[in-house]
Amino acid sequence: MIDKRSPSLAAAVAGVADGDTILVSGFGMAGAPNALLEALLDLDVRDLIVASNNIGEDGVGLAKLIAAGRVSHLICSFPRADTDSPGMTLYRQGKLTIEVVPQGTLSERMRAAGAGIGGFYTPTSVGTDLCAGKEVRTFDGRDYVLERPLPGDWAFVKAAVADRWGNLIYSKAARNFAPTMAMAARTTVAEVDAVAELGALDPEHIVTPGIFVDRVVVLPAAERRAA
Repeated sequence: MIDKRSPSLAAAVAGVADGDTILVSGFGMAGAPNALLEALLDLDVRDLIVASNNIGEDGVGLAKLIAAGRVSHLICSFPRADTDSPGMTLYRQGKLTIEVVPQGTLSERMRAAGAGIGGFYTPTSVGTDLCAGKEVRTFDGRDYVLERPLPGDWAFVKAAVADRWGNLIYSKAARNFAPTMAMAARTTVAEVDAVAELGALDPEHIVTPGIFVDRVVVLPAAERRAA
């Protein structure tokens, strides 16, 4: 019987190792798997590489993990939450490196990894510092920069509902990068608010099929935040 439900947050993140790359869903607080990220604080893992839309907010989830010194490299589109964020403090101290990637490029790099594409050309960032050291080619009179796929050892995503097979339904815009991250990672862990009976989810509403999900953990009601 296929049953991807994990009995606890600790079981859901078991196996994360030093230096692993984790793709983290979320646009601000919307769709951010904060409980999974904070569960990593109970593991002795360091030098994590995290790909996320932003640097984390409100001293929870990613921001808390960064403040604890567990992340050594951050790949993101928006590295500034506020001037006093722990991530920016560590960056200025040389304890955290940040790779800024335009938002569409970040999403497409993960999609390319999930689709088995070796790279793609985009006009975004041509002529800027973000293009430094990358191959540039001209097509039909316009310059394009080569971007490489961004795979992950893990994807931590937040969904509204799952079933025991790992099929996921998201809450509106809280889905953001989760579907492409789930495809791009070797192991995908979904933090969900509820688990439905098998067959209860409308197939037309399932965004991420269970084939891309390895573990599902239900977040206790007391630990849930609004998406």
